Amino acid sequence: MLCAGIAVVPAQQRPPGPPRPPRQPGEGPRGRGGYSIEQAISDRAQLNTIAFDGLAFLTGDRCSCTFIPPGKVSDYFGFQYMRDIDAAEGGHNTSFLTRIANGTLAVLTDSQKAQLVALAQSQERPIEEFAYRRFPLIDAFDRLRTGDVPAGRQLDRAAVLNASADLYERDGILAYDRAQVVGGVIRALSDGQRAALARLTFGDSSTWPDLPDQVDKRSLSHRAHVAVMTYASEMFSWYAGSVEADTYFCPERHGMYFGAFYMKDAPAMGQRNYSISTRLTGDSGEAFLAALTDAQRERITSIPAWQRPKMDEIVRVRREISTELRRFMTQDSADRAKVLVLSRRYGELDGELSYVYATRFAEVARTLSSGQAQRLMTLRNLDGYTCRGAYVYSQPARWPDGLNSDALFTQGGR
Repeated sequence: MLCAGIAVVPAQQRPPGPPRPPRQPGEGPRGRGGYSIEQAISDRAQLNTIAFDGLAFLTGDRCSCTFIPPGKVSDYFGFQYMRDIDAAEGGHNTSFLTRIANGTLAVLTDSQKAQLVALAQSQERPIEEFAYRRFPLIDAFDRLRTGDVPAGRQLDRAAVLNASADLYERDGILAYDRAQVVGGVIRALSDGQRAALARLTFGDSSTWPDLPDQVDKRSLSHRAHVAVMTYASEMFSWYAGSVEADTYFCPERHGMYFGAFYMKDAPAMGQRNYSISTRLTGDSGEAFLAALTDAQRERITSIPAWQRPKMDEIVRVRREISTELRRFMTQDSADRAKVLVLSRRYGELDGELSYVYATRFAEVARTLSSGQAQRLMTLRNLDGYTCRGAYVYSQPARWPDGLNSDALFTQGGR
């Protein structure tokens, strides 16, 4: 399985979830490679991912926890699904996004490309602020891991959920504004442009040409250029995909504060045409669990059953947001207030998952023997890689001066 290196596994038996709509035109063969929302939220896929998170968190540091791929922000545009079902198995090659972005940009007029550039420049600062607003949660979770907790206090569940809701509301704003601009470009496509896009097959990157850069990097900041390429790649996956593709998410999508992305992606950074192992998450997660005692392992393996209702609600919320945003492909308005209310609820759900992951990981960390700690560092397999300061997405940065996460702890805990 391409998604985060998680091995393909059958969905576990689960209580009936929300009804799933019929497959939409353009969705691609459901189940190609075993990919589906049901698989993503299955107990086995979730446990592999949570265990991988635990390994990364217990062997990492605050810096590595800040690393996150830019595409994990405002991800309601079907790109993750497109890369996971890719028939050419190029979904997690470092050139995948670049190829479809340039292929899409080549179809657009100068005026249409300028709209994407203008959007990137207007969102550059909010996108950066979103990354920095993750840092207090990361700092609090790391302090919990190391025992650097304010005297007499515990991590405050309500504060974590509220901070996560605020973060996801900002994510919803970014997504809404992106859908508004990109939807306008889609509505204005000519018949010839639509025919050209139809020659780029959703789910088969072998049909995509290798083209030179279609926008001048020199005229843009690095972050704005990354945003333009992200918008272009997602414009194609959104246009050629479906609500179901937009709703889909990778099992690693939630609880993104524990350093798993850094542990997985560090060797690929700056490497052209590099493919991440498709078995890394599953194999490493299983090895992590095997290194624990029965009592330690139970603190991790009991999480999937606890979170099933949360995952089902996340699917419902994502589908509602995705459905609302798709209105921009056929009309010039959508319900912004609805998107933001749903986004806050999404944030509360993700915040609760993150709170439980952090507290369970910290419990395990406090009981590790020296031999176990050494074994886990071997499993990390990142000798020679040192994380310094912080990352704003995948770009090195300084940790902000004066950042204090004390507000996320409360007397006695809640």
